Amino acid sequence: MSKSTTSEIPRRFHDAVVKWRQTFLPDYDFLLDNWERYFPRDPKFRLCTYRECGMPCSIECGDERGRDKYQRARDMRPEAAQHLAGAIRAQASTEFGSIQQHQLTLARAQDEEEQAMVLRMMAEELRHGYQMLSLLVDDDWKPITGQSSDQMIEEILSMKTGSHVLGAFNVDFESFVDNIVFCALIDRVGKYQLAMQKVSAYAPMAESMPQMLREEAFHLATGVVPLRRWVVKAAQGSPMITMEVIQKHLNKWVPRALEMFGDERGGGTNVKYGLKPMKNSEAQEQYWREIEKVVRDLNLRYLRARLPQLDAGRAEATLDQLEKERGVVEGVVAGDLLRLPHRDYFRRRGVPAFRMVGEDGGAWTDVEGYLGHLVRTLPDGYRATRDFQDYVTNLRAVARGEKTPDEAQKFMPQLRRVGGVCPCSRAVRWVADESVELPDGGAVLGA
Repeated sequence: MSKSTTSEIPRRFHDAVVKWRQTFLPDYDFLLDNWERYFPRDPKFRLCTYRECGMPCSIECGDERGRDKYQRARDMRPEAAQHLAGAIRAQASTEFGSIQQHQLTLARAQDEEEQAMVLRMMAEELRHGYQMLSLLVDDDWKPITGQSSDQMIEEILSMKTGSHVLGAFNVDFESFVDNIVFCALIDRVGKYQLAMQKVSAYAPMAESMPQMLREEAFHLATGVVPLRRWVVKAAQGSPMITMEVIQKHLNKWVPRALEMFGDERGGGTNVKYGLKPMKNSEAQEQYWREIEKVVRDLNLRYLRARLPQLDAGRAEATLDQLEKERGVVEGVVAGDLLRLPHRDYFRRRGVPAFRMVGEDGGAWTDVEGYLGHLVRTLPDGYRATRDFQDYVTNLRAVARGEKTPDEAQKFMPQLRRVGGVCPCSRAVRWVADESVELPDGGAVLGA
């Protein structure tokens, strides 16, 4: 059985997180008061840090493989320490950002159990963010970042949807379908990122990952379990959920999930410095194969609910036939099934950024025609958001030749604080940076 040590961060930082939680996670006390009702077999949640004991002491990949892992960032090569600091900041941002997104539509859940699952997931994301803050508190980062721990933590806790480090955490939720699909897809990226960081050359980071990974497994279930229920309801003709609605939300989140791995050409620097064992494209490929299996499982459940006379073997054969022939089998149309959108569809980061590729992989040459395709294949509510508006503006600029795809990636506007990062500041506005350098490791982390 694994062993770990627990602790709390210094009181002033702990209190700052509690104050943040009171604003963005107001149902926290309800969760704790009702924990035994919803999760009777699991230990009650506690806001603290966990450090795993018995982790490898030697660097496991990269140029320094075999030497002792680093306990202090200042002992690392400057470039490696800078990459590490960026990774911790991004990881913390995603954890707190996820809570802000989920809170928007938590109350719109139709099922009390599913709502409780999401609420627990939000509390555990709070702990994950707390864990990352502990790494900033326990080390001296000022020689590396030019900021004290106080300044870095204040900046992170000041972020809101629109100003987080990674794009997936700057997208508003419009319905509880977002909560569930986000857990199934975006938190699955988080699992990959945490697993890779488990081998980090920075020992405190590596020791932080095992408990986060154990909790992340529940986050994936928070997405997959409701989706399994929903496809059965859709097959039975429920007016509350349809396969089309689920499909449009897959189209919304799969592109953002792929971009969380970073530019497909990057990641080599993280491997070189021993911070991760895989390049971006390698990790993204493994993720793609995994979500293919998730979608296939959902389709099989849908088929067996539509055609209860099918046993498992016949359901597999029927699904294979539908996917191959794209026709009709026993009254089920291939278009009724879920599918992953093409990898290049609706991308704004990485190699496929701003290519006009359709959901099915078809190429578009007319920008307005492509936007019409997006209108038909994305959720209605999402198209009214600032995030989609910014994408449209940049896509048109690329199509007119006013920007290259690489330039457009760097000009996606974000909500930024102007004149300081104080949480009480109201000095926020949408700005487009003159230049935003995308790190070699890209979007290094997940929720």
